[in-house]
Amino acid sequence: MLEVKDLTVEVGGKELLKNVNLKVEKGYTNVILGPNGAGKSALLMTLMGFSGYKIVSGQILFKGEDITHMSIDERATRGIGIMTQRPPNMTGVKLKNLVKLIAGDRDMEHTAESLDMMRFMERDINVGFSGGEIKRSELLQLAAQRPCIYLFDEPESGVDLMSIDIIGNTINNLVHGDTCPGDRKGHGKSALIITHTGQILDYIEADRAYVLCNGTIMCEGNPREMLQEIKENGYEECITCKLKKA
Repeated sequence: MLEVKDLTVEVGGKELLKNVNLKVEKGYTNVILGPNGAGKSALLMTLMGFSGYKIVSGQILFKGEDITHMSIDERATRGIGIMTQRPPNMTGVKLKNLVKLIAGDRDMEHTAESLDMMRFMERDINVGFSGGEIKRSELLQLAAQRPCIYLFDEPESGVDLMSIDIIGNTINNLVHGDTCPGDRKGHGKSALIITHTGQILDYIEADRAYVLCNGTIMCEGNPREMLQEIKENGYEECITCKLKKA
């Protein structure tokens, strides 16, 4: 579904990612672990095509097609969707109007109810929303889009216990409850999820984890085993391990 090859990225002349390599197979859910400032969010923003993230070298392939230099709308049209940590307020744009525009003829009322967002449909997007309400709003928009791969940037951060339940279960349903349009083999959706706490693993079955430190993938493996290792020994162990292998 998604392949990143030797990706090096700069922002404002500063190198944030260096020779990043990773894959997300069709129907698989992968997670990215790493300390603050490791480049995790920069990776997702680059994959989505946000401006300011200069690709110095490397490739991004989506369903076998080179999308390295495509615009955000071209990537979204092909089936990439993202939940960012800090989406902008959209004053003057009602949530219901945006969701309707994205969904087309599909009725999103049931999804809005399950996300407890019906009372926000007449409000300007994200204006005065709490952290959990913003996350749920983003999930409603993603559900309307129905992308083939979801990019989630710390979906469990900044939300209360009630919201994490709704968010976790919704993400599980989005990823595992549908197939990619046009996929006759029924692989299901794919996802790449950044997580600090690992809480999201209580709601989804992740297939592979990557540890990103200092802008580089240090290692990959079983998500739960790697999370437990990090809890016990911290990220310094990953960096030391990488140096030993080198």
